[in-house]
Amino acid sequence: QVQLVESGGGLVQPGGSLRLSCAASGFTLDYYAIGWFRQAPGKEREGVSCITNREGSTEYADSVKGRFTISRDNAKNTVYLQMNSLKPEDTAVYYCAAETIVVITTCLGREAYDYWGQGTQVTVSS
Repeated sequence: QVQLVESGGGLVQPGGSLRLSCAASGFTLDYYAIGWFRQAPGKEREGVSCITNREGSTEYADSVKGRFTISRDNAKNTVYLQMNSLKPEDTAVYYCAAETIVVITTCLGREAYDYWGQGTQVTVSS
C-alpha cells in the first residue's frame, strides 16, 4: 500500500527556515516523481516544487524560486523540501504527492498525481 507521511511543519518567524520531509512506505520512492503542494485557507491547492524520478529534474513555482530546495534521499526513501527566507504568505498546509510517470513540464499540476499524504501545517508569523 502506497503511503506518504509529511513532517517538519511548525511555527516559524518571517525570514526563518524549515525542512519538510515526505517519507514513503509501501513503495520505492526513487521510482516515483514527487511533488510538494500547499493550500492556504480559502485558496486552491498549488504546486510548490517537484522532482522527477528518472532524471531527478526539479521545478519550482515562481513564488518560491531561490528560497526553496527539493531533494531526494533514496537510502531513507524520503524527499525533502528545504524552505528558507520564509514569508507570511508561505503559510499553508503542505502536502507531498507521488506518481510513477510525471514529466517536468506538468509536475507542478496536482492532477498529475494519484498518491497524496495528509499534510503538515506551516505557519510563518511573528
